[in-house]
Amino acid sequence: MASNIQVQRICQYCNKEFTARTTVTMYCGDYCAKRGYKARKRAEKIEKSQTQTKAIKEKPINDIKAKDFLTVADVAALLNFSHRTVYRLIKQGTIRGVNLAQRKTLIRRVDIDKLFELPPPQKPPQPTQYKIEDCYNIGEVQGKFSISEKALYDIIKRNSIPKHKQGKFTYVPKTLIDKLLT
Repeated sequence: MASNIQVQRICQYCNKEFTARTTVTMYCGDYCAKRGYKARKRAEKIEKSQTQTKAIKEKPINDIKAKDFLTVADVAALLNFSHRTVYRLIKQGTIRGVNLAQRKTLIRRVDIDKLFELPPPQKPPQPTQYKIEDCYNIGEVQGKFSISEKALYDIIKRNSIPKHKQGKFTYVPKTLIDKLLT
């Protein structure tokens, strides 16, 4: 059925402008349509080949992931290490391995997975709270022990003495300062 529609389109193959008689026409003529078809088929074959290649490359790794017990070669391939590095990790105790025979060492898959688990977060130890009556402020320490401010801060930092800031004063525990500076 002929159409009276005339739509300006751009050819999908040669990128030239042409007048199309339908709204779904993609090519300016038979030559470009055949070339476009061949290009699509070529791209499909390349995509299929690349997917097959990718599957072949990933197959050994997927096979290794399915095993419960791995050889040294499997662990080396899985972690992208050398065989010597895997043996060194076994010797250091980082990885647990069992030597079944002279040339057969097996490692549990679970032990490899545990290497990458994060340890549970530990709460930082709560510093001991000192009452202000049991503390000197920085000025008192400088006056009592005749020490410069810089030297005092260095001693506090070096010995990890807890500081407590309240208002414009910084307080440090009397017991720790007396112990250090007397």
